[in-house]
Amino acid sequence: MNSDPTNPDSQDSLGTWQVHQSERGREMASSEFEAVKMLYAVMPELVAEPLGFGEYKEEEGVSFFVCRYHELSDDIPDVSDFPALLAEMHRRPAGLSPNGQFGLNLTTYGGRNPHSFPPADTWEQCFSGGLNLTFRMEEETHGSDPELDELREGIMTKVIPRLLRPLETEGRTIPSVLVHGDIWDGNASVDVNTGQPVIFDPTPLYAHNEYEMAPWWAPRHKMTSAYVAEYIKHYKVSDPVKDFEDRGALYGLWVKPPCLRMSGTKLITIYRRFDLHASSLYLGNLRFRKMYRYLHPITDSHSSDAVLTLLIVPWPP
Repeated sequence: MNSDPTNPDSQDSLGTWQVHQSERGREMASSEFEAVKMLYAVMPELVAEPLGFGEYKEEEGVSFFVCRYHELSDDIPDVSDFPALLAEMHRRPAGLSPNGQFGLNLTTYGGRNPHSFPPADTWEQCFSGGLNLTFRMEEETHGSDPELDELREGIMTKVIPRLLRPLETEGRTIPSVLVHGDIWDGNASVDVNTGQPVIFDPTPLYAHNEYEMAPWWAPRHKMTSAYVAEYIKHYKVSDPVKDFEDRGALYGLWVKPPCLRMSGTKLITIYRRFDLHASSLYLGNLRFRKMYRYLHPITDSHSSDAVLTLLIVPWPP
């Protein structure tokens, strides 16, 4: 990158550029810079070095973010080493929340819409706040829907407390660690010159480390449950261990048989947070709403385990 990065004609092979031309362009560029800088400070061997952000001199309203250039392959990182590297990132002291809280005072973006997990003292509060924002954005785009409202209420009042509250009660605690926040096939690759994995396009927050694996539960991705199995060889599953796969289903809000194994529970489900966010981006396009069946969680009040019964209702034709 030469000495005048605000000139679009000055780009060269030392930098990889993201350019934003929108009302939120500068905010998106600065957010990307801060997000990548946080991860680079913890795990520089895994993250492209952030170099700067700004606005073009010659084109009004055009903002950019630039990081160190890596020539990337078309491959995803290998299961033999990549999960172990992420586990190492989650263990490093530099990646621990400085005040012990979960969340982050930084709004990041997926497309034009924001991702936000407001800081909170518990992971349950933080995750609920972030998911609520995603539901609100989807509703603002497409309008209210009774079945989606019912789904939202059940998840917020029954599923989240049942699966996340036990992580931090009865003497149990979990560390708040910095996560990338969106590790799927499109946000990780391999440097062709070094053979080392590189991750990019983060939506970071301080979170339960298991949240990082959310996209890996989906078999339609190349990084699948094999990556989950390798990761937990290097980072111990949180207690209650019996809820591990169910937490994975919640974090992605996606799962297929036979992943849910809560006592007396029928497996099923639906709407990933990532697809819920995608739905919020496309006004008039209900594909992301219609491609899934809805999950209706019901708490069995007679069970000492507060067992969740999951029923499926197909989307109306």
